[in-house]
Amino acid sequence: MSAAERFIHEALEVIIDEAVKKATDVQEKVCDWQSPEKLRELLDLELKDGGESDSKILQHCKNAIRYSVKTSHPRFFNQLFAGLEPYSMVASFITEAVKTSLYTYEVAPVFTLMEDAVLKKMMELIGWDEGGDGIFNPGGSMSNMYAVNLARYRFCPDIKEVGLYNAPRLVMFTSQEVSGHYSISKAAALLGLGTKNVYAVPSDDRGKMIPSALEEKIELARSEGAVPFFVNATAGTTVFGAFDPVDEIADICERHSLWLHVDVSSFTHSLFILRLNVLRHTVFFQSLLQRCHSAKASYLFQQDKFYDVSYDTGDKSVQCSRKPDAFKFWLMWKALGSSELERRVDRALAMARYLAQTVKKREGFHLLMKPEYANVCFWYVPPALRGLPDGPELWRKLHTVAPVIKERMMKTGSMMIGYQTHGDKPNFFRMVVINPQVSKQDLDFVLDEIHSLGKDLR
Repeated sequence: MSAAERFIHEALEVIIDEAVKKATDVQEKVCDWQSPEKLRELLDLELKDGGESDSKILQHCKNAIRYSVKTSHPRFFNQLFAGLEPYSMVASFITEAVKTSLYTYEVAPVFTLMEDAVLKKMMELIGWDEGGDGIFNPGGSMSNMYAVNLARYRFCPDIKEVGLYNAPRLVMFTSQEVSGHYSISKAAALLGLGTKNVYAVPSDDRGKMIPSALEEKIELARSEGAVPFFVNATAGTTVFGAFDPVDEIADICERHSLWLHVDVSSFTHSLFILRLNVLRHTVFFQSLLQRCHSAKASYLFQQDKFYDVSYDTGDKSVQCSRKPDAFKFWLMWKALGSSELERRVDRALAMARYLAQTVKKREGFHLLMKPEYANVCFWYVPPALRGLPDGPELWRKLHTVAPVIKERMMKTGSMMIGYQTHGDKPNFFRMVVINPQVSKQDLDFVLDEIHSLGKDLR
C-alpha cells in the first residue's frame, strides 16, 4: 500500500468515527463552542514553508470535525439540514475521488447521463410531458439568479450582446418575506438591474403573498414608467414555511405577460424534503438555458466531435466547472426509491404536527401560528414573565429571551435552534423538522432544554 493510500484509509476511519458515528449520537454535543480567538489557537492555522507528518495532518482532520457544528445531529435545528444521508455522502466521496466536472460528455460521461436522468424524472413529476431543460446549481440564490437572467433574456434578448444601455427600466416583484426578497435582491444587484427595481409585495399574517397587492405593485411600477417582467413566488418560505397562492399569482402574470418563477429552494428541495450533504437546487426552463448562456468556447464545445454534442451541457451554465451533484440525488433515489422519499415527507410533516401540538400543551410555550408545513415557530415565556399582560412591556422582555437561551445552548452544546423576529413580533424560535433521524423524544428534549436553560430569565 502506498503512503497516499494508507493516509486515505486512516483519514476515512477518522471520518467514520468522528463525523458519522459521534456526529449523529444524541449523547454527543451538537457543537463544541469556542470563541474565534480561542479557536484560532486550537486549530494551529498558520501555513508554513515545511510540511507536517501524516499523524499531525490526521489530528488537524480530527480537530476540524470536533470543532465544527454537527449539522447531522438529531438535535440540530438551526438551519434546513436533514441529517446524515449515507448514500449521498458516499456519492460525495466518489465525485471528489474521480475529480471531474460537468461541462462536456467526454470528461464526465457517467454523471452527465445521471443528471439527465434525474432532471427527466423530476420534469415527469412536475407534469412536463413534452420535456424541457434544467440544471443543478450550488444553492437557491444561484437558482433564482438563473431564473431572473433567463426571464430578462426572454424579455430583452439583445441585452446578452449590447448590455443594459438601451434597455428600459426593468422591475421585478417578490414577497416581502425575507426568503424571497433576499436572493432576488442579490440577483438584481449582480445582474445590474438594481435593488431598487425589486418591488416587495406585502404578505398576509401567515407570510403568503397577497395577490391583490401584487396587482397594485404592477400598476404602480407602470405608472412610474417602469417595465415589469418577472414575479417571484415562493413555495415554502424560510421562516413560516408558507406557500404563496401560485394559481392566483399565475393568473395575474398571464394577464400582464410576466414571467412567473416559483422558488422552492427555501424549503421543498426539488419536490421532496431533501437536504444532501451540500445544498443543491435545481432550476427548470424550457429551452432557454443554452441560448441565454452559451459563449461557444472553442476549446471545450467543438461542434465536430465524434459523439452527440447535445450532451455537452456546460455551455448552458454560468459556471464552467460544475460539480456533479446530481449523482448524490441519483444514488440516494436509487437506494431509497420514490416511495421511501414520499414516506420521509409524510413523516416530516407528522413530526412537525407533533411538535406543534406539544408546544400548545406546554405551559410557557406559545405557537405563533398553526404550521402550514414543517416549520414550527414558537415563543418560550419564562415563569417570571407569565403574569405580565400582553403588551409592550411583555414583548420588550420576551424579545431578549431567545438570544440568551441560544447562547446557553451553544455553550453547553446540547442542541441548536434558530431564532429571529418577524415584522413587529419579538424574537421567537423557529424549528424545521426534516431530519429523518429525529424522534419524538428529541423534540420533547428540545422543549425541556429550552425551559431548563431559560426558566430563570426575567
